[in-house]
Amino acid sequence: MNESSDCTLKLGTRASALALWQSNWVATQLRNSGFQVELIEISTSGDVKSGPIGAIGSQGVFTKEIQRALLENEVDFAVHSLKDLPTEDIPGLCLTCVPPRENVGDCLVSNDIAGFDEIPEGALIGTGSMRRKAQLLNRRPDLNVEDIRGNVDTRLQKLDDGNYQAIILAESGLKRLGLLDRITHVIDRNVMIPAVGQGALGLECREDDATVREVLSTLNDLPSFLCVTAERAMLRALRAGCLAPVGAYCQLQADQLRLQGVVLSGTGDQRVDASDQVDLTDKSESEQIAAATGLGQAVAEDLIGQGATDLISEARENY
Repeated sequence: MNESSDCTLKLGTRASALALWQSNWVATQLRNSGFQVELIEISTSGDVKSGPIGAIGSQGVFTKEIQRALLENEVDFAVHSLKDLPTEDIPGLCLTCVPPRENVGDCLVSNDIAGFDEIPEGALIGTGSMRRKAQLLNRRPDLNVEDIRGNVDTRLQKLDDGNYQAIILAESGLKRLGLLDRITHVIDRNVMIPAVGQGALGLECREDDATVREVLSTLNDLPSFLCVTAERAMLRALRAGCLAPVGAYCQLQADQLRLQGVVLSGTGDQRVDASDQVDLTDKSESEQIAAATGLGQAVAEDLIGQGATDLISEARENY
């Protein structure tokens, strides 16, 4: 295909500050290559409903309306935070591109607590994630962990208003919004394994739209794509959903793709861990993707053998 096109690509996005930053970043990369891109803002269930995410009714609260717009040809592609995108396949749609992944860490943000090891006994910590809550309580059962909703700015304002002693946010989101100065401490992955796909963007389009798929492929970063493929394959095999207390972290080093996963009970008192790796040396791209998928499934099977299914079922009752 030509390097540029007179056709305007319609990009479906949520209207939050972070979603718009992500979509504008993608649009800029494409415009720099000569393509025209128009952002179409779409309101989702997660944006208009209040209360804990798990109580809204289902996973995919930040993506379903955008996927509907894709299927009805209202937009040509969408940019998702991959940690919010369910792993179930949507007939007619495909995850076609993952740009270079941002930092994956979880951050402690506080105005008076210097670091994770300095959190006082019984401190009130805010997080909207059951994964974060479970891992916090697994390490520090004395903490008082309560739900917090809203976009990044809203959560920071609630912290500044004194509603919480600290909150937990994704390092990638704070970096993308230019708020690195608010990070008190990046939590070690030995304490808190990130969410599946955390820090990664996923570009989704119609499966039969070869033109858009070819355009978006120019932004794909294969190592990032392989890592999130393994993580999402693990989550899919666990049948857990993106709201469950499940963490995963995959990295590619010297042709070795290594994945670690964790599943916890909702209260954090039970935890199972597993890890595995696969050698990608001399494999074609399609073989590497298949190997990443197999790696995710293997780690999931290890976790299931340790009782992960029961932990997920128990946690689901508390969504």
